[in-house]
Amino acid sequence: MKTLAYFTAAIAGTLLAAALLAYPVYLGVHALNPDWAFHRIASRLWLVLVIAATWVLGRRLALSRADFGFGVPRRRFRRDALTGFVAGIVSMLPVAAMLALCGTRPLVWVGTGRLLHLVLSGLLSGVAVSVVEETLFRGLLQGAVWREAGDSRIGRTLAVVGVAVFYAALHFLARVSIPPSAVNPYSGLTLLASVGDDFLHFGRIGDSFAALTAVGILLSLTRLYTGSIALAIGLHAGWVMVMRITVGTTARPPDAPYAWLASASDGFTGWLVFAWTAALILTLLAGWRPASLGMAPRRR
Repeated sequence: MKTLAYFTAAIAGTLLAAALLAYPVYLGVHALNPDWAFHRIASRLWLVLVIAATWVLGRRLALSRADFGFGVPRRRFRRDALTGFVAGIVSMLPVAAMLALCGTRPLVWVGTGRLLHLVLSGLLSGVAVSVVEETLFRGLLQGAVWREAGDSRIGRTLAVVGVAVFYAALHFLARVSIPPSAVNPYSGLTLLASVGDDFLHFGRIGDSFAALTAVGILLSLTRLYTGSIALAIGLHAGWVMVMRITVGTTARPPDAPYAWLASASDGFTGWLVFAWTAALILTLLAGWRPASLGMAPRRR
């Protein structure tokens, strides 16, 4: 489709630009805070560039607020976002509990101060990540694809699955860490090459990719079901918060008997998250009613 081709070109172009600009930006930003890792700075730089590029693209495609997923009253948007946040926490806690009980990620003592820090940082990170990513993927990208494909079964499927695959694939940009002593003008290109290497050796990221794709499908379905991205923002924020707290309050022994439940790429997403998310998707689809699909973008 034309829209997906445009967004693919925008993503590829901004990835290359971020790889080339990452080192000079790192030199300036790292001086302010030496604890900021190169791969994190590079991924944030790319996020800024891709948001700017897709915003320009959205303007050229004449996307409306409804196309972006903001076409509902503010009161309802806030209510759905809060409902999603609570649902995100509740729905991800069983995964965290199972990882701990199975010994995949056993609990460790972190102290009250550290726990409060993890809760606050998890909340702030969850809100920031969810607003940016949901506006980009379930908002702008899904809205554009949905509008072009039309409000048909094929159009909905393409908008849901196509965007979910994009969403999953782009999560592997910040999975490779480069020590400060090894950072050089070509480190941005090294990060970019590592992403391609991951997909050439797909077996080592397949579980995480499957889990993230399932998560993307569920979030995209909430956009179709509610007509806005509010519920997706809340769910995403709740999930990120639980994930950050879990990773910060648990260990990951390499010889754990059920280590395969969590991916080696990030220590959390994996086959357990995939199975649990698939169950949530089936539960949502079991109660699906075509009449619930509101705010469908109009074809122009």
